[in-house]
Amino acid sequence: MWFETYYKHRKTLIIATVITALASLLFLPFLKFAFNFEQFFPIGDPDLEYFQEFIEEFETDDNFLLVAFENEPSIFDTSFLRKVKAFSRDAQDIPHVKLVQSLPDFKYPVITPFGPSAVPAVHLNDLIKLRKDSVNLIGDERILYNFMSAKANSTVVILKTVDDTQIEECDAIMEGVKELFLKHDLENHHMLGRAYFQSELSDMQFREIVLSTIVSGLLIGIIMVMIFKKWTSILIALGSIGLGLLIFLGVLALFGRQMTLMAALYPILMLIVGTSDVVHIMTKYFDELKKGQKKKDALEVTIKQIGLATLLTSLTTAAGFATLLSSRVVPIKEFGLNAAAGVIIAYIVIITFTCPVMSFFKKEQLIKGELRTDLWHNWLTKFYHLSLKKDKAILWGFLLFIVLSAFGMSKIHTNYELDMNLPRGAKITEDFKFFEADYAGFRPLELAGLVQDGYEVYDYEVMDAINRTETFVKSQDEIQTGFSMATLIKSINQAINGNNYDSYKMPSENQYQKFAPFIESIPIMGADILISKDKRKTRISTKVKDVGAENIKVMGKKIDDWIAENIDPNVIQFKQTGTGLILDKNSEFVRESLLYGLGIALLIVSLLMAMLFRNAKMLFIALIPNLIPLVFAAALIGYLDIALEAGISIVFAIIFGIAVDDTIHFLSKYKLAKDRLGDREAALLVTFQETGKAIIFTTLILFFGFLILLFSKNLPSVLIGMLISVTLISAVIADLFLLPVIIRRLKL
Repeated sequence: MWFETYYKHRKTLIIATVITALASLLFLPFLKFAFNFEQFFPIGDPDLEYFQEFIEEFETDDNFLLVAFENEPSIFDTSFLRKVKAFSRDAQDIPHVKLVQSLPDFKYPVITPFGPSAVPAVHLNDLIKLRKDSVNLIGDERILYNFMSAKANSTVVILKTVDDTQIEECDAIMEGVKELFLKHDLENHHMLGRAYFQSELSDMQFREIVLSTIVSGLLIGIIMVMIFKKWTSILIALGSIGLGLLIFLGVLALFGRQMTLMAALYPILMLIVGTSDVVHIMTKYFDELKKGQKKKDALEVTIKQIGLATLLTSLTTAAGFATLLSSRVVPIKEFGLNAAAGVIIAYIVIITFTCPVMSFFKKEQLIKGELRTDLWHNWLTKFYHLSLKKDKAILWGFLLFIVLSAFGMSKIHTNYELDMNLPRGAKITEDFKFFEADYAGFRPLELAGLVQDGYEVYDYEVMDAINRTETFVKSQDEIQTGFSMATLIKSINQAINGNNYDSYKMPSENQYQKFAPFIESIPIMGADILISKDKRKTRISTKVKDVGAENIKVMGKKIDDWIAENIDPNVIQFKQTGTGLILDKNSEFVRESLLYGLGIALLIVSLLMAMLFRNAKMLFIALIPNLIPLVFAAALIGYLDIALEAGISIVFAIIFGIAVDDTIHFLSKYKLAKDRLGDREAALLVTFQETGKAIIFTTLILFFGFLILLFSKNLPSVLIGMLISVTLISAVIADLFLLPVIIRRLKL
């Protein structure tokens, strides 16, 4: 009865789908592209809550843009330094920039008979003094790696920006900076900072989506030509896939979903998933037409058999993506939700457009003669006999595969580095590596200090504890600079002693007590961001080299252990925080959320299969081959020394969601054939011959589709494409060889 109603309203369904797609076009300009590090903070983490309280007391630790200018053989050239000074002066007028610091503007505090004053660190108009400056500055810890490289062939201008800059503000900052490059003829430059990252990576996302859509579309077009031959069928297939993608993007825009770093996967997923559905549906419909069925009857059989199986595969694929909802990282959660919605949209388009449209064309318009199936028939028959004759070898082979995979899985680590998420061969990556090599790097590490009751922040015991802690922190190989109240106290001590460079050190307690009452009246740059308003909290601000999350964790523990042994907790207590530490927490949660999510997915898929097959053995059989690609993917990650981080972890959701599709199609056909023929081997042979071709076709489509990601500039996308492509081959091998063997062994 339902099919009669469906068939009667075919035109209405087609028109509604096309109108929805056209309406989606109106929303596409409102798609939002965004990148910021806060997106990757693990929600619900106590350390994140502490960090958010910290930045309310002080400021964010990524509100800067570093601009480095190179000059060979040395930056101590009056013409070059004047350009840098002019750039710094004009940079003050760039929107959303609060403060600009540079070497030509850096001043040392001095105490004169008339009160506190300051003298320039660089004498631009005196060549003799300038040469002396170059010697003094290279040994000044306030200057080295902050404003100047160790080789003295580059200098940095620091632009302090407003906190929490968004993409529009970042674009405005970058536009202003680039204009100044041209104005002051400063071509040899490098940049590092939030505004640069957000602006460049957002642009990269847009380019990646456009490129992946174009390349995926071309690939799908070639595949459709190879499979269907007739232009009518090819256009129906491409139209269905295109409408699905268009509606999906329109829905994202309508609900204001942001396009993050993983957005380049959306077009590929939609095109590939849509292609898989189209191939299964159209292949079955054509097979029924070739058997002599009327169009209406052929469509009814197709929807009842393949349509139901495709609905189940869509639900299981969506369930696979839904596993990502267990992640603590917002972009991962949103990717899972968006991708799950996209899979369902692709299926709806198949039912409301592809199936109805096919029924309006004659058999001759859709099928090019009687397509030769002898080659496929023969090969699939050989595969059947191979699974029958070599069942023991197949079982032993998969057992060996599991053992080797287990060894690979034991090598998995989470020591990811930030530059993994930077585009290959891009200027932004080159700049990042420049600052890693010549300066202090990018990863912020903050030590928040809480002054205990009975002490004030300016007490000598507190200052001494801060100084000793900062000294130890800077002794770590991964850390080259630090900034704290101890920095200011040493600067004041130098100022009191006539700006003598040897006096830049922590004074004795007696010396300190002489100038302690005047500290707040001495003008020192940066003092306002080191002490909270209630003067109960302070900070030690450093940057860590990008040596990997696990290595940094080891270093952090060493620092905590030293503090526990050497700093009196009754005077001041320190706690590590900062953007870098919070981002690294993701590595601690990725395994937990991954296993939890996949467990939920297995439960959902089990329930769906139980509803379809109503057989406990069939449920067991369906799950076993789909663990193979998951194990294989994990083994590859271990063997290839790929750091398991939040972005890479999504491969498991994609692999599980997609791999289970072919298993469902195989078992659905086997169940129908077994019910009809009553013989296990006859049913398996029919399943190989009628479903094997579509399974192989869709796997090849998936394989080459995800290989498109190898063209991406984003390394995680490249790795995701490679892992999914390779492991899906293991999935089809498991379906065509292991699955029949298990069916026979369990006598299903």
